[in-house]
Amino acid sequence: MIALVLAGGLGKRLRPLTDKTPKPLIDIAGKTIAEWQVEWLRMHGFRRIVFCVGYLSEKFVERLGDGSRLGVEIQYSVEREQLGTGGALKNAARLCADEDYLLVVNGDIITDLDPIRVVSSLKGALGAISLVPLPSIYGIVKFDEQSLLVTEFREKPLLYDYWINAGVYGFTTEIFDYLPEKGSLETETMPALARVKRLRAVPYREAFWKSIETYKDIEEAERFLSGRLAEGSLTG
Repeated sequence: MIALVLAGGLGKRLRPLTDKTPKPLIDIAGKTIAEWQVEWLRMHGFRRIVFCVGYLSEKFVERLGDGSRLGVEIQYSVEREQLGTGGALKNAARLCADEDYLLVVNGDIITDLDPIRVVSSLKGALGAISLVPLPSIYGIVKFDEQSLLVTEFREKPLLYDYWINAGVYGFTTEIFDYLPEKGSLETETMPALARVKRLRAVPYREAFWKSIETYKDIEEAERFLSGRLAEGSLTG
């Protein structure tokens, strides 16, 4: 089975850090986000990985090469213009000709969720989307509504009543018929699949997950990964 990493974005929110470095090549705890992702994918049995790249695409080749250093085979699907996540995936179709199933991963996440669950959850659906509980960006205060006495403080809890897209997807190769030449996988293709009941949810209640959008996200991911360095890889 093949894994495709969507890594063509501009990373505008992390400028000036991303002025000369694509976001997936930012160093966190001694390795780039992309290298942590390759280790995570390899640990779960993926040996062939396609990076869908655009912005500063040559930097990926310089850092990752053909993947042999990391124990995998890496290929590149290069966008000559910004295609969006849907267009970037469609652009890689020629590299997936011999595959039945695809794992697709956003190139800016650090996680230890089991990606095999996403693909194995298809069960007749065309796509499957991983979900994690919404992490609150604020601490929460609970109080008794009768006495108005404060009863508990919870620091930035996970909100299990709400689930968010974790950026790890499973698809059959039929997905290429639903993708735009230029457009968004998240706001165009997947809502269309949901409307025709061909998109399955795969919730993860306990996995670590962090999308790298801000400097604070880098700090939080660094703390998590530093705790795993003795193990040598993500091991959730």
